[in-house]
Amino acid sequence: VSTQSTGAVMSLGLGFIACAIAVVFFGTNFVPVKQFETGDGVFFQWILCSAIFVTGFVVNVIRNFPPFQPLALLGGFLWCCGNMLTVPIVKLIGLSLGLVLWSMGNLCMGWSSGHFGLFGLKAQGVLRPNYNTAGFILALVSTVLFMFVKPTDNVKGDYNDVEVRTNSFELTETSRAERMNSTTRRIVGIVLALIAGIFYGVNFDPPQWDIDHDEGSVNGIDYVFSHFTGIYLGSTFFFALYCAVNKNKPIIYPNVILPGFASGVMWAIAQSMFFVANTYLSFVISYPIIATGPGVVASLWGVLVFKEIQGLKNYLFLIGAFSVTIVACALISYSNL
Repeated sequence: VSTQSTGAVMSLGLGFIACAIAVVFFGTNFVPVKQFETGDGVFFQWILCSAIFVTGFVVNVIRNFPPFQPLALLGGFLWCCGNMLTVPIVKLIGLSLGLVLWSMGNLCMGWSSGHFGLFGLKAQGVLRPNYNTAGFILALVSTVLFMFVKPTDNVKGDYNDVEVRTNSFELTETSRAERMNSTTRRIVGIVLALIAGIFYGVNFDPPQWDIDHDEGSVNGIDYVFSHFTGIYLGSTFFFALYCAVNKNKPIIYPNVILPGFASGVMWAIAQSMFFVANTYLSFVISYPIIATGPGVVASLWGVLVFKEIQGLKNYLFLIGAFSVTIVACALISYSNL
């Protein structure tokens, strides 16, 4: 019994450490590209996803080449679809509203997949479900609060862009979206943002289905390479399509290649730790923590390093968002202790 208890404590410890690493890297991974132009973002996302694929291969080598899982590849492709949708979303309804909607969709779908056992997954219970549900609701509230934090100086490449890039990239070119009337733009943008959030929120479901149905390893990290392959193939497909539509004249910024690669490696580390956290903690604990925590880290970069978040109003919203996030994470963590 003592050995089992020790093992359970170790598993929880590993899970929360993985959460912490994921939060830090998701909140930091776009700092390397902050000062660089990314154009319409399509070339940048391909560089980002190329680095993700390479990092996934390194993980595959470390794990001694576990079997490739096609269903996990589907999960990566779904994430890539969500990422590409953020391009028109930013033009249709802006960064703040788009971020809140796809973040909430991501959080709701990820948590619900585990809590209710959606799409054939096994429902994941906790010792104190009421605490877990309360933490989930507070996590949603914190997501909304971060929307009200604005950079003091409205300059290109501000840190709000960096925060948004946790799941997307900057868009600066004009598009057909700007020629829609305001009502149509808002409706289409909201629908696309919710769809993107769904794509983000279900990207772990295919590999988890394999785990729940004994179709592969019980360790989430063994699905990383398959998942990242799906991301890279999807990214390459969309980039090739983009080049074709633009008559082989893509908007390319060479200066963003190395920073973009570094950003991709950091994102891949965070996502790999997300897999580890899902293994040891389950979706209902890891998702709310990792979905909301990066906002705290990104905002700290903006306040302490880049000095772009200033003013009493911003600080009050930040304090509120930080406080709600901390309480949410505490409740979620306690729900299974």
